[in-house]
Amino acid sequence: MSGIVNSLVNQVLGSPPWLVYLIIALVVFAEDALFVGFVLPGETLAIIGGVTASLGHTSLTWVLVVVILAAIIGDSVGYEIGRLFGPRVMGLKILERRQAKLDSAQDFLRRRGGSAVFLGRWTAFFRAVMPALAGLSGMRYRVFLPWNAVGGIAWGATAVTAGYLAGESYHRVEKWLGRGAAGIVGLIVVVAIVAWAVRRHRHRARAGSA
Repeated sequence: MSGIVNSLVNQVLGSPPWLVYLIIALVVFAEDALFVGFVLPGETLAIIGGVTASLGHTSLTWVLVVVILAAIIGDSVGYEIGRLFGPRVMGLKILERRQAKLDSAQDFLRRRGGSAVFLGRWTAFFRAVMPALAGLSGMRYRVFLPWNAVGGIAWGATAVTAGYLAGESYHRVEKWLGRGAAGIVGLIVVVAIVAWAVRRHRHRARAGSA
């Protein structure tokens, strides 16, 4: 972790519970709505929130609620920003140095559609830009929202629970989550494919018997 993040960790762990909730909510929200994720990934604050709950400083339930709601609302705001100001946003200087990654995110969204919103949640860069790209692409909000909600719930629960289980070992978990997010996504995708195949098989079996 950088010195900035270490300083933030110490401040958060020493703050009153209401301030911890507020800090976590603001950073997680701003990561998706305002591209703060380039500076400080929201997963770091989500993990720290889990740590504070593990130490008895905050409520695990409230940390989960705060992180999940902030993630979903932040993505929704990012979507609207992309829909209303897309070309202007894509021209920001902060994105100029990341053009290759931005092109990759746009291509991923074109290929995967709504599922890219969910899968993008597990990578820091994609998490920061995917909502705006979805709005810019013309994706309908009724398509965006379910994928956004499922992604926010899954990601928020994973990050907070990891911090809670790790306790004071949050440094190692933050590092692990960054590396292991792809594995988590892969597992989720495999489970989804298996469930889809089972439903399809049952449907065909019912159709055959009829």
